[in-house]
Order: sequence, then structure tokens, then C-alpha cells
Amino acid sequence: MRKILQKIIFVMNSIAAFALLLSYLLPYVSPKMFPLLSVLSLAVPVLILINVSFLFYWAILFSKRLILSFVVLILGVSHVSSLYKLRGKSMDKIENSISLMSYNVHSFNRFYWIDSKTIPQDISKLVREQNSDVFCVQEYYNNPDTNFKQYPYKYQEFNDNNGELALAIFSQFPIVNKGSLHFKKTANNVIFADLALPKDTVRVYNVHLQSHSISSKTDELAKADSQKLLKRISNSFKKQQVQAEQLLTHMESSPYKNIVMGDFNNTAYSYVYDKIRSEKLQDTFKNAGKGFGKTFNFELFPARIDFILVPEEYEVFSFQTFDQELSDHYPILTQIGF
Repeated sequence: MRKILQKIIFVMNSIAAFALLLSYLLPYVSPKMFPLLSVLSLAVPVLILINVSFLFYWAILFSKRLILSFVVLILGVSHVSSLYKLRGKSMDKIENSISLMSYNVHSFNRFYWIDSKTIPQDISKLVREQNSDVFCVQEYYNNPDTNFKQYPYKYQEFNDNNGELALAIFSQFPIVNKGSLHFKKTANNVIFADLALPKDTVRVYNVHLQSHSISSKTDELAKADSQKLLKRISNSFKKQQVQAEQLLTHMESSPYKNIVMGDFNNTAYSYVYDKIRSEKLQDTFKNAGKGFGKTFNFELFPARIDFILVPEEYEVFSFQTFDQELSDHYPILTQIGF
């Protein structure tokens, strides 16, 4: 009976290992061509954790079957490092460095998703305490209770029909040029600002790629029609590809080095992330982060869908994710040097 049980467990292990192996191809698979396969990118963190669990299970039993998950995990070591970092970097403010912060504020709890009436003030306090040089905001809403007066320069752009939700870039450095990519038929968008630093000028893109419009709550997901849910996510992935291609074309015409930050609504295992990062950019979490780097309050697994990508020649001194639940996202902060 025990042998039969272990054979069943190994079959399950084999399925999980094959699925994880298949996911390694996702950065090279266009969502336009295979939209359903692209959905697998959202499940990669779960597949990694499942294979790690199988690895420990067989190790405890001193079974050679651990080799399967071990080999698959080794082949995807970059995937594993995108999910969890054992050691990070944390340094005090360094001369000739700048700090960058990104936060999807979920319209400052406008419709009271969180049982609190002080979210705008709490977010303002958090941002003021961190005092980053550049602050990129997604799902920004002109709430009278917010206060970001520490930033002398600001650019915001609305891309929805009612002119309420915007992307915004706050800066301690002068904005010498700015603009919007104006995605069509969606409230999602990308804006940019050219910032005059003391010794250089850089272009900062604030990104909010196509949303999936799915709940982060397990019980609500369980009630949803699975076919409709898959179709909606597949369609949003195709839109993300179009938006990412538009961003990449714009980046190629940039006269300055590019920094890309914001809410990708996709993971580090996706096609769009890989294409954007391949523009000679490094993921600051992978360079200096610690732990799971969770940026979205998703009940099923630690989802990292918010990123700060900087040029490869920049040095990343520190990276931090804040676990304060003031939105459905968590803010991220990094310090970089030139």
C-alpha cells in the first residue's frame, strides 16, 4: 500500500515538474499566439513551491526520486531567485545615489475596500517618511486628504473616461520633458518624465499595464466561472503585449537612459516582463531584495507584479518592500548609484 501511495505521489510530482519546466518557455511565447499558455505565468510561484515541497519530501525519505524536482529547479534557478531572495542589501543614504519608490495606491481606498478612513493620510505619512527622490504612483486619485508637498515637481495624466484615475510622477528633480503613451480603450497607461539630475538626465517611465479585473480573495475566485476567468486573463495578456511593444518602441527613441517602474499586472516569468527587462535593464529586487518580495495582496501565493527596472550599469544599493496594508498592493523602494 505504501509503495502504491508513493507511486501516486511521484506521478503528481512528475506533473508539477513538467508544468514548471514548461513555464520556463513562457518568456519566449507570445501571448498573441498562445494566450492560454501565458496564463501559466501567474502559477509559476505555486509550481516552484510545490516542487520544493516534493524535493524535501523525497529527501526526508532518502529517495532518489528527489532528483526530478532538484534538476528542474536547478534548470530554472533564475526563476527561483525571482520568487525568493535569501539575502538582500540594505544601506544608508549614499552620496551620488537616488531613491525610487513605486506604489499602486488603489485610489487611496476611495470606496473603502479596507476598513479604514485614514488611508490617504497613512500613505502620505509613509511616503513622507521614506522621502524618496522619485515617487511613481499608479491608480492615483486627487484626494484632498493626501499630502505630497515635499515634491516640488509633479506630472499626472488621466487615461480614463471620467478623468479620475491617473498615473503620477513626483520628483525632487526638475522635469524637463514629459508625455503619455495614451493606450486606447483602457484606463491603463504609461507616462514618462525626463528628470534633470545633478550630473545627468534620465527618463522615468511609470507603467500600469492592462489589469485582469480579478479578485485577490480565494472565496471570490472559487465562485467565478473558470472559463470566463481564463478568457478574461488571456485577453488582458494579449493587450499587455501590445502595450509593452508600444512602450519598447518609445524607449528606443529615448535620448536618455531609461528607468521603468510600476505595476506590470504580470509576473517576472512573463513575456512582457522579459521583453521590457531585455532592454539592458536589471530588476532591483533580484539584485538587492530579500524574501518573497510580495507586492500584491493575493491570498493564494506571494505575487510580485510591481517592479523597478534600472540600467544594467547602475549599482543597486538596496531594495525594500513594505508590508503595510494600505492598498491591494505594497510599495517598493530602491536606492541606486551611477
